[in-house]
Amino acid sequence: MTKVSGQQHEHHLPACYSAGVFEAGCDEAGRGCLAGPVYAAAVILPDDFSHPWLNDSKKLTEKRRDILRPIIEEQAVAWAIGVVDNAEIDRINILNASILAMHRALDALVVRPQAIIVDGNRFKNYSDVPWTTFVKGDGRFGNIAAASVLAKTHRDEYMKRMHERYPQYGWDVNKGYPTRAHRDAIAHYGATELHRATFRLLDNQLTLF
Repeated sequence: MTKVSGQQHEHHLPACYSAGVFEAGCDEAGRGCLAGPVYAAAVILPDDFSHPWLNDSKKLTEKRRDILRPIIEEQAVAWAIGVVDNAEIDRINILNASILAMHRALDALVVRPQAIIVDGNRFKNYSDVPWTTFVKGDGRFGNIAAASVLAKTHRDEYMKRMHERYPQYGWDVNKGYPTRAHRDAIAHYGATELHRATFRLLDNQLTLF
């Protein structure tokens, strides 16, 4: 679904799956983290939107994500962010929380979507709007890729702010993901109110006394 042009092998994703309608692409960030909320974004792009860097946010450098974010936000027909915090994640589980965050992002769009496409293979009905899931959709369609970039950059921004409150966990670097240093800090300092109590915060070989 991508075109390769020139010697730089730049990939231009199609802006959407169904042209001619307001189609929102949805993706989330932070699903596998030990701390912090899960963020989701919904993005409706113009049918002719294209950028050679736009791709699954995990395949982009932080610098490129940060450059793409204002381009997406300025040129999108509409975009919005949805957030579900760690306490709610613990209550309803991370899958339900990820879908809820996407629904909240869709709720916040200033343009009502006529169709929805979602990265992954799980979603729940959103009003009467038709939807389709795509495994690795963030590497196939521009609107999902744009949503992945916005969800990731907005969440990273939040975790960097939380790092100032809890610097010992290294959230400015790990963003709440389960790195060795993050787990070691939890073992040493304990969990904060931002940690997800239903997640395995420590390695199996570590024991709390």
